[in-house]
Amino acid sequence: MVQGRVDRPGHLRDPRRPVAHERLTHCANTRLTRGTPVAPTPTPVPAEVPGATELSAAAYADVAREAISAVATSQAEAVAAAADLMATCIGDGGVLQAFGTGHSEAFAMEIAGRAGGFIPTNRLALRDAVAAAEAARADTDPDQFAELERDPAFAQFIYDLVPDVQPSDVFLIASNSGGNGSIVEFARLVKEKGHPLIAVTSLAHTTKVTSRHPSGLRLFEVADIVLDNGAPYGDAVLPLPGGGAACGLSSITAALLAQMMVAETLVRLLAAGQRPPVYLSANIPEGDAHNNALEARYAGRLRRGL
Repeated sequence: MVQGRVDRPGHLRDPRRPVAHERLTHCANTRLTRGTPVAPTPTPVPAEVPGATELSAAAYADVAREAISAVATSQAEAVAAAADLMATCIGDGGVLQAFGTGHSEAFAMEIAGRAGGFIPTNRLALRDAVAAAEAARADTDPDQFAELERDPAFAQFIYDLVPDVQPSDVFLIASNSGGNGSIVEFARLVKEKGHPLIAVTSLAHTTKVTSRHPSGLRLFEVADIVLDNGAPYGDAVLPLPGGGAACGLSSITAALLAQMMVAETLVRLLAAGQRPPVYLSANIPEGDAHNNALEARYAGRLRRGL
């Protein structure tokens, strides 16, 4: 992937200007330097999360606490590798493109357009791709969205949601199962276009399912960096009498991973002498003016979905 440069210390390159054909990567001395190869991609590490033995609010809270601890520890190396890519992207004037379907869309909402998060972000949503394709409206039968999520042909419509996509853009895809056709095809398309790809998935779940993509691949087998959200097969963690389980875990741990990546990316940008473009809450007096000024740097490149 071709990337550009930071114009001078403390200033992000204007993303609307042409980029030089150079690469910025994070080095051990915490500087972003040109021409340094990216460190080898870490092998995906499962997050071992103990299951619950009873059905109660306290039991769920216990599992959630254990999951947060297990994910934070086991995924630290992958988070650091992801932050290297994200810092390079933002320092080079790129945009972080986040996508998730179903409840995994909550991960994309953690990455894009929220207080305390980065300005140069986009949330790509299946409903927006449907509207763009003029195939349906968001108020149609929800089962249609499940079918589209499984359809590899729909991936191009998702990619086409990105305004003025650039080679420096990094994509983040969240899918608990990681096996639906549109998810895998979208990941393949992202890689074919030359973008770095970060995946958030459940290794416990995805390794037990058969891919719905013709290639037989799952998301974690396509991505450059894989983060395990620690959710069990089926996502739910509290046992029900007579079988089955309730109370999903993946949204909580995916949000944790999103904010861990943001934090580590901030560390790298600040160490490089840059001023990270971060949203203030729109519900504080100075929020709108601050956010509008920073968004103007990325005119024509940002979208927030419906």
